[in-house]
Amino acid sequence: MSTAARAWTAPGWGDARLVSGEAVELDVRAARIGSRTLALLLDVLIQLLCGLLLLALAGLLLAALPYGLLDAAMERALLTVGLVLLLVGYPVLWERLNDGRTPGKAAVGLRVVSVDGAPVGFRQSLTRALVGVSVEWPGLVLPLLSWAVGLTVMLSDDRGRRLGDLAAGTLVVHTRPATRWRAVPATMPQLIGWAYTLDLSRLDADLALAVRQYLARAHGLSEPARGELARLLWRQVAAVTGPPPPVALPEVHYLAAVIAERHRRARHLLAGERVLTEAAWSGLPVASADEPSRRSG
Repeated sequence: MSTAARAWTAPGWGDARLVSGEAVELDVRAARIGSRTLALLLDVLIQLLCGLLLLALAGLLLAALPYGLLDAAMERALLTVGLVLLLVGYPVLWERLNDGRTPGKAAVGLRVVSVDGAPVGFRQSLTRALVGVSVEWPGLVLPLLSWAVGLTVMLSDDRGRRLGDLAAGTLVVHTRPATRWRAVPATMPQLIGWAYTLDLSRLDADLALAVRQYLARAHGLSEPARGELARLLWRQVAAVTGPPPPVALPEVHYLAAVIAERHRRARHLLAGERVLTEAAWSGLPVASADEPSRRSG
C-alpha cells in the first residue's frame, strides 16, 4: 500500500487492522457489540426453532418405539446430545460451511476470520463455540459473573473481540462497506486535452485505488487533512505520470482527471477485447493493426 493510502483512515473504516499475505492492510471494519448482539439474537431465534423441530422429531421417534425401550438415562443422554448440537454444532458447522458466517451473521453482514485475515479454521470455530457456551452465552459457568466479564472484554477491546475470539485467535468483521461511495468528479474541460496525452504506464493499481478512495470519500474529511492528503497523493501521481498539468488548479482536479482518463482507457481496451472475442466466436476474420499496410504494399 502506498504512503498516501496509509496516511489517513476515516473513523469506522479499516479499523480491523487485517493484513493480507502480500502485506497489504485491508480496508475492513471490525464488528462491535451492537451488530454482534443483533446477529446473536437472530441465531438464538433460529436455534430455538431448530430445537422445537428436533423435539417434534424426537417425539415422533419415541412414539414409534416399543414402550420401555428407552430408560431415563438414555433420554437424558439424547437431550444432552441435542443441546450440544444446537449450542456447539450450530455455529461450528455454519462457520465451516458458510465461510465464517452463521445465518445471523450473514443477515447482519458479519463474518468470522482469523486475526491474520485467513478464513476461520475448524479448531478456531470449535474453541469459539466452547468458550461461548461455557462462559458467555448461555454461560453454563457462573452465568451472571461470566456475562459481566464477557461484556467488559468486548467493550474494552479495541476491535470488539469477545472471550471466544481472544481464545481462538479470531475476529468478527463487517462484509459490507460503511457508506456508499460517491461518484468521482468528472474531468474539467481545461484538462481533457492534457489527460489524453498522459503516460499512465507507471501508475500502479494500488496508487490508483488510493486516489479513487480519496476522491470518493473526501466529502467526509475536514481541512486541513483533506488538502494535505490531496497534495500527498498528487505528488505521488505526478512522479509516475507525465506531462505536467497545463494550468494551475487544485490537486483534486488533477487527481480526478487522471483517474477518469485511466478509467476511459480501460473501458476502451475492454471494448476492443470484446469485439475481438465476439468476432472469434462468430468465425469472422479479424484484421490486425498492420493489415492495411500489407494490402497497400
